[in-house]
Amino acid sequence: MKPKIAIIYGSVRSDRQGIKAVKFFSTKLKERLIESFIIDPIEFKLPLLDKMHKEYPQGKAPKEMGSIAGILQQVDGFLIITGEYNHSIPPALKNLLDHFQREYFFKPSAIVSYSAGNYAGVRAAVHLRAILGELGTPSISSMFPIAQVQNAFDDDGNALDSFYDERSVRFLDEFIWYTQALKVARNNGVPY
Repeated sequence: MKPKIAIIYGSVRSDRQGIKAVKFFSTKLKERLIESFIIDPIEFKLPLLDKMHKEYPQGKAPKEMGSIAGILQQVDGFLIITGEYNHSIPPALKNLLDHFQREYFFKPSAIVSYSAGNYAGVRAAVHLRAILGELGTPSISSMFPIAQVQNAFDDDGNALDSFYDERSVRFLDEFIWYTQALKVARNNGVPY
């Protein structure tokens, strides 16, 4: 059975370029007949963290938070797409991730990082890996860095260099393998 994937994006800037990478990976998953859900902080406007979703009484969380929780609960893995802001992840991404916890447990994540420069967001990706592990969604060993994201894709998310199409195959093969393996393991029970 095909896994379901949440694509979690973290930028709210007015001229954001990483949305092109979101479109690219959404298309790549669709080509594999994998259902994906995009969680974009511009579409789901969460307040700054006061209470986590689990801290609200059943059915009393704000509507946007409840909608995101519903997506996170039904998927089998998380494809996180992050820019790099001052050697770390965007504040909107950190805020979004921190509103939830048990929804991530025992499901893998994969990290796509980008920047306008040549470092491709790798410093943010390394930082993000520690955050995801703490949240209970360990990231796969491969990462997908994108340098000069503004020149890597067109506005519809099509790669302007076949290099990205080629690299995405192995990256997604590994991620999908982990989503399927951990789904089987979750079906057999979890440690807590």
